[in-house]
Amino acid sequence: MRNVFLRAGRRGVALGALALGLLTFSSVAIGQAADSLPKQVDVFGGLGARPADGSGTNILLMGTDGRDTITRSEKEKFHAGGVACNCSDTMMLVHLSEQHDRVSVVSLPRDSYAEIPEHDAGDGTVRERHPAKINAAYAEGGPTLAVQTVESMTGVRIDHYLQIDFRRFMDSVNAVDGVTVCTSRRLSDSATKLNLGPGRHHLAGGPALQYVRSRHVDTSADLGRVQRQQRFLVNALRGAGMRTALSDPSKAAGLARTVLGSASVDQGFSVNDLVSLARDLNRIPLSRTEFGTVPIDGFNPLIENVGSTLRWDQGKAEQLFSRIQEDRPVTEPGSHTEPLDPPRLNVQTFVHGDKLACK
Repeated sequence: MRNVFLRAGRRGVALGALALGLLTFSSVAIGQAADSLPKQVDVFGGLGARPADGSGTNILLMGTDGRDTITRSEKEKFHAGGVACNCSDTMMLVHLSEQHDRVSVVSLPRDSYAEIPEHDAGDGTVRERHPAKINAAYAEGGPTLAVQTVESMTGVRIDHYLQIDFRRFMDSVNAVDGVTVCTSRRLSDSATKLNLGPGRHHLAGGPALQYVRSRHVDTSADLGRVQRQQRFLVNALRGAGMRTALSDPSKAAGLARTVLGSASVDQGFSVNDLVSLARDLNRIPLSRTEFGTVPIDGFNPLIENVGSTLRWDQGKAEQLFSRIQEDRPVTEPGSHTEPLDPPRLNVQTFVHGDKLACK
């Protein structure tokens, strides 16, 4: 695999879908806490035919529903209990341009219809290609099958992989003294018990987890949750806590030890790569970042043992992923599109990061 972060004079930019992933990268790199490296896993070794190697760098960011390491009181207080399905709760494709001057973040809703490729079932048998929700790929075959499924659906070659769970997300938010989010309307969720009135809110780790997990705020369901996750990311990146973590090596090293415990990355990430990546973290202005969701045109009919799934608009999705594979912007030049709140099916647009930031 190409060493994508050692190009262009060793310049790099880290931007992802989850604040923990960014904190993990920056804290390891700046603190050089080699003893705190995340778990490296062989993600790509078992893959067969793959998409062509395009320009730029593509990172698949996964947030799983793993909650074994949060306490009973935390589960009760932040309504994060229940039985984990060992699924991917969040999935985002992050594209860093070849010139390291643009970042595109595409959310892949967890209820998206997918055809899971044929794979080793882990018990000596082979499971044939079958319909499922996209988040089942990780549950059935771990990181390798998740990457294989995303590549088969998008035609985009994945270069790197990062995975985190509830514990590390909460700890990372606390380690940067919380993240401020803004809302123009009340956000109330019956499942997570999120209840935020209009205005600005500074969230610690537990409430932040409620915010990014909530999908019962309104009829936008998972699409609304995806947009809130993107808003959270933008505000985490521009927050004072993140800037302090990046500028203070001792704080960064401590942060690394705090948050890296259960993060997983592919074997292509080395300490030097992380150093190169993190030194330019946040140098790309928000106006050069693009956020959106894969185009959705409705729901599929109910599928036995799968349930209701979101149907991608194949024509628009192909155009989107072609732009990414060809290292082109996904927004039109001079675009000043505002995000819809709440988002709607059939009306997905990509917006620049400054449109998602607190004003």
